[in-house]
Amino acid sequence: MLEQYISSRNLRFMLYEVLDVTQLQKIEHFEAYDREAIDMALDAAKQIGDQYLFPFYRVMDKEKARYEDGVVHVHPCMKPAIQAMAEGGWINAHEDFDAGGQQMPYTVLNAATLIFHAANANIACNAFLTTGAANLIRTFGSAALNEAYIPQLYSGQWQGTMAMTEPQAGSSLSDLSSSAEPVNDGEYYRIKGQKIYISGGDHNAVDNVVHLLLARIKGAPAGTKGISLFVVPKFRPENGQLVFNDVTTAGIYGKMGQKGYVAAHLMLGEQQDDCRGYLVGQANQGLRYMFQMMNEARIGTGMVAAATASAAYYASLKYANERPQGRHPSNKDISQPPVLIIEHADVRRMLLFQKAITEGSIALLLQCSLYGDLAHRAQGEEASNAHLLLELLTPIAKSYPSEMGVQSVSQGMQVLGGAGYTDDFPLEQHYRDIRVNAIYEGTTTIHGMDLLGRKLTMENGKGLQLLSKEMQSVIEAALPSARLKPYAEQLMKTGAGLQETTMNLFQLASTESPEVFLADATLYLEYFSTMIIAWMWLKQAVAAEKGLAQNPAEGDKNFYEGKLQAFSFFFEYELPKMVGMKIRLNSRVRVTMDTSPNMLV
Repeated sequence: MLEQYISSRNLRFMLYEVLDVTQLQKIEHFEAYDREAIDMALDAAKQIGDQYLFPFYRVMDKEKARYEDGVVHVHPCMKPAIQAMAEGGWINAHEDFDAGGQQMPYTVLNAATLIFHAANANIACNAFLTTGAANLIRTFGSAALNEAYIPQLYSGQWQGTMAMTEPQAGSSLSDLSSSAEPVNDGEYYRIKGQKIYISGGDHNAVDNVVHLLLARIKGAPAGTKGISLFVVPKFRPENGQLVFNDVTTAGIYGKMGQKGYVAAHLMLGEQQDDCRGYLVGQANQGLRYMFQMMNEARIGTGMVAAATASAAYYASLKYANERPQGRHPSNKDISQPPVLIIEHADVRRMLLFQKAITEGSIALLLQCSLYGDLAHRAQGEEASNAHLLLELLTPIAKSYPSEMGVQSVSQGMQVLGGAGYTDDFPLEQHYRDIRVNAIYEGTTTIHGMDLLGRKLTMENGKGLQLLSKEMQSVIEAALPSARLKPYAEQLMKTGAGLQETTMNLFQLASTESPEVFLADATLYLEYFSTMIIAWMWLKQAVAAEKGLAQNPAEGDKNFYEGKLQAFSFFFEYELPKMVGMKIRLNSRVRVTMDTSPNMLV
C-alpha cells in the first residue's frame, strides 16, 4: 500500500470548510468550479502523484542528475511524469478555456500543486517553472513569441526557466552584467554573459529549454532601471527546425538536497558569439515584468516547503505508530512489552509540532491563493483589497514554511531517533531537500526587509488595516466558544503587542538610519509570521468546532479533534515565543550594529 504523503482530507477541509472556495463560482470566470469539479481535480492530481511522482522520490536522490559529455542526464522517470502533468492540463490549468486552459482557480490549482510537491518536488518543480515562464510570455510577449513558444511549453515538450542570478550579482540585481546588443533594429539581441544556479536550466527529459532571462541592453541606464527581459532558448525555432542558440551548460551544481532537480551554470554566446535573445515587452522594464514570475515563485517556494514538511510528517507519524520502545514512566515492570513510541508524550509533542507547522503553513498558502483569485478576477474594492492582502502576506507565505519547515522536518528526524539519520528512511532526504527553500527566491533576510521596509507602508498601511479586520472577524467568530475564547483573547493581546512594536519601529525609522531600522527585520518577520499562523489556526479551529457540532462519523470526529489539538498546541507552545521576540524588537541595545567585522574572530 502506498504511504501517505499529504492529507487530502485536510485539503478539502481548507477548501470547503475554512475558505468556502465554492464562493468563487459567483465570479463568471470560475462558475464551472462547483464541489464536484474541485473533487475531480484533486483526485486527478492525487492519481498523478501516486503513479508518476511519489514512487520515484527516493530513487531520484540515489540516482541523481549528472552532467556527462555536455549532456545533463536526469532520472528516466522525469519525462513521463512531466508529460503526465502536461497531458492532465496542469501546466496551463489557470489559462482561459479559449487558450486551452481550464480556468482553474489558483486556490484549487495550488491545493493540487501541494499534492504534487509532497509526492516529489524534484519533478513537480520543473513543470511549474514552465508555467511561470509561459505566463511571462503570454502576459508581456508579442504574438510571434506566443505562437513560437507557448504551445511547446504547455505540452511539456519544452522546459521554462527564470534566469537572473550571475556570479557577481546574486540578490543584488543592480550589479547584473549580462549584455544584450540589438541586431537588425531589434529583430533579436545578441546576448553575452553567464547565469548560475538556474533551476531546471538544462536536462534531457525535454527537447528544449526556454530561459526568461534578464540582461542589460548596451547603453541602458545603470542599476535596476536598465534591465530588460528576453526569451533565450537553448535551441531557437527557425523554419520548423531547432537551431543551436549558443547557450551552453558549463556544469550542474552538486547540491545538499534536491539531487534530482537540476541547478545549471549557463554560458551565453561563449562558443559562437551568436546567442540570440528576443525582447519581451518594452526595453528596461524587465525587472518589473520578472516580478510577476518571482511573486508566483515565492508562493510556490512556500508550497514546496510546506509539502515537503507534510511528507516528512506522515513518514515520522508512520514510524511512531510502528516502532515499540520503552514503557510509560509509571510502569516499572520490565516483563511488560514495550509500548509504541507514539504513546510517549514527548513524541506526541514533536508530532504535534510538525502538524501545527505543516497545516498552519498550508492554511496560509491557500488563503493567499484565494486572495490571488479575488485580486485577479473579482471587481472593484474586493479585488484591490485582496491584492493588498496578498502583497502583505507574500513574504510570510514564502518564508514561514521555508524556515519553520526545516525545524518541522528536524523534529520528524528526532521522532525516528538514530534511524532518522540513516537513508533507510526518507526523513534525512526531506531534511536535505527542504533546506534550500529558505534561500530560493530571496533569502529570509530579503523578505524581512521587504515586509518591514515596504509592504507594511503600501498605500499608507492600508494592507495592515485590512489584515486587522480579517483577523478581528475570526476572533469574533471564536469568542462565543468556551473552548476557543481564551485563545481568541490571547490573539487579541498578541495583536496589540505587534501593533505597539510596529509603531515603535517606525518611530525609530524617523530618527535613525535605515541600517538601524532594518537591523532586526528578519526577527520582525518571524514575529509577524507567528501571529499570522496563529490567526490561521484560530480560523481552522472555528471550522473544526462547526464540524464537530454536526455529530460526524468517528473518522471525521478524530480529524476535527486533531485539528483542535494542533490549534491548542500552537497557541500554548508557539505563540508565547512572541513575548521574547517583542522584548528584543523593542530593545535599544544594538548588539549587531555595535559588532564590528574585526570582532568576529
